[in-house]
Amino acid sequence: MAKPLPAKVSVECPHCGFKQMDYAAAKSTMCRQCGRYFSPSAPKPGLKLRVKEEPATAAAPEPRGFPKLGAIWSKPRTRVVACFECKRKHEVSDASMSTNCPGCSAHIDLRDYKITTSFSRSIRTRGELHLTAKGDLSSTSVVCRSALVEGKLRGNLECEESATIDFVGKIPGRLIARYVSVERKADVQCFRRVRVANIDIKGRMAAEIIATGAVNIHKTGVLEGNVTAKSITIDKGGVFSGQLVIGQADLTQAELLPQEKLATAPVRESNLPAAAVQALPAT
Repeated sequence: MAKPLPAKVSVECPHCGFKQMDYAAAKSTMCRQCGRYFSPSAPKPGLKLRVKEEPATAAAPEPRGFPKLGAIWSKPRTRVVACFECKRKHEVSDASMSTNCPGCSAHIDLRDYKITTSFSRSIRTRGELHLTAKGDLSSTSVVCRSALVEGKLRGNLECEESATIDFVGKIPGRLIARYVSVERKADVQCFRRVRVANIDIKGRMAAEIIATGAVNIHKTGVLEGNVTAKSITIDKGGVFSGQLVIGQADLTQAELLPQEKLATAPVRESNLPAAAVQALPAT
């Protein structure tokens, strides 16, 4: 008995759409019109809608007076630092850790310091200093751009810009800064003179202050000690106890009194002729 022939089915080429008869069990076949191979059992691909492309419209030009914000933020930021030796100022990047003076070639440290434990080495930087509440700074000399003092400070502190005092304790060393802020919860006692341009006192402070600018005592501030300043402001509720000198200090007597001009007596002119005034020869 003869075996039955395999069944054939009509298949359609997915590439050109030509229909032809092929075996139903075939895994792959070739289109008799385009010559490409395809699988008869594979599902027909879905129809793809062709989206009409719209012509690209030209972007409106940006106004010339307003540059792009991205260019502004991406611009490298710089600052001006002064040399410790020759005091020459030059411009450096904010990301720089150190630099050399273009005048005297001295090294200038630009790093920021954060003191969290005991620290006794000297610091001289144009960066910032943060003395935390658990920090203990016993360096003989500390020079920085600005400082935030929340822990124990035992040495001298000199800030190019500002110093913020926010702790309870004593400062045995010198304190020099352009601006000093004594915070509300602070209670400090300075054993040496505090030299500033301007100072704001919101907490308690016992010190002798010499300021070239203004001393401001807020309503929660208490200041005990002598003050020499250009001006002083005490808000209602503020307390000041000590001697006050407004204006220039340490004036000498020569600066207080104008120098007297010596009075010269007028010389009387003689009415005698010139011949009579001449000396006679000795005989």
